[in-house]
Amino acid sequence: MPREFIDPPELGTPPNNIYHHVVKIGNTVYIAGQLSRDVDGKPIHVSDAEAQTIKAWANIEIAVKAAGGTLADIVKTNTYVVGRENMAGVRAGRAKVQPPEGRPTSTTIIVAGLADEELVVEVEAIAVLD
Repeated sequence: MPREFIDPPELGTPPNNIYHHVVKIGNTVYIAGQLSRDVDGKPIHVSDAEAQTIKAWANIEIAVKAAGGTLADIVKTNTYVVGRENMAGVRAGRAKVQPPEGRPTSTTIIVAGLADEELVVEVEAIAVLD
C-alpha cells in the first residue's frame, strides 16, 4: 500500500528534517509527536502545561486536516508529560480541545524530559478516516 508523507507548512519543517509530521497509509493517519512550537520551531508557552497541551492539539488538528480528516477521526493518542506536577494542566488543556463525545483512547506517560528541554508536553496521534 502506498504511503503519503505530509508536512503541513503551518507546522514548519520537522527539526533537522529527519521525519515527517504525518504519514498516511490507506485510511490510517499517523501523526508525529506535536509540541508547543511556532512555525519556526521555537518553543511557545514555556512553563504552561495547559497552554502547551492546547497548542499540541491545535497542531494535531492541522496535521489530521492535511490528511483529509478531523479531530473526530483521532482514535489513539499518546501524551508525554514531564513531571507529575504538570498533569493538572494537561487534563485542563485536553478538556478544552477534545470533543465531548467520541474521545480517542489515550495513554499518558510521565517522562524525565522531552527533546526540547523548554517544553513539558508532547502528543502523538493515530487517526482512521471514514
